[in-house]
Amino acid sequence: QVQLIELGGGLVQAGGSLRLGCVASGRTSSVMSMAWFRQAPGKEREFVAGISSLNGGSTGYRDSVKDRFTISRDTLKNTMYLQMDDLKPEDTATYYCAAAPGYTTSQSMGIIELYKFWGKGTQATVSS
Repeated sequence: QVQLIELGGGLVQAGGSLRLGCVASGRTSSVMSMAWFRQAPGKEREFVAGISSLNGGSTGYRDSVKDRFTISRDTLKNTMYLQMDDLKPEDTATYYCAAAPGYTTSQSMGIIELYKFWGKGTQATVSS
C-alpha cells in the first residue's frame, strides 16, 4: 500500500506562485509514475502534470499549464513537487497527488485509471 499526503496550497493573487508537495510512504518502491490532478467545483477531475521513472523522469503537462507549471520528484525523499508560476484564476481547484505502479508516457500519463493511490487533496485558490 502507498499513502500520499499533499503539502502546500493556499491563496495567492493572479500572477503569483505556489509550490505543492506530495510525500509518499508505505511501499514506495512500487511507484513508477506520479501525477497531479485537479478538480474545481462542478467539474471533472483533470490531469495537470505527470512524471514517470521511464527515461529517468519523463514529464508531461496539460496544454493550459505548459510553461507555467513544473513537476519534479525527489526519489530520496519520496516526494513529488509541483511548482506553479504565473497562476491564473482558472487554476483554482483542489489539487490531488496520484501514484501509479507502472510507467507512463506523455500520451498515457493523463489516464486517470492508471493511478491506484491518491492523496486527499490540497486547495489552491487564485484571486483576480
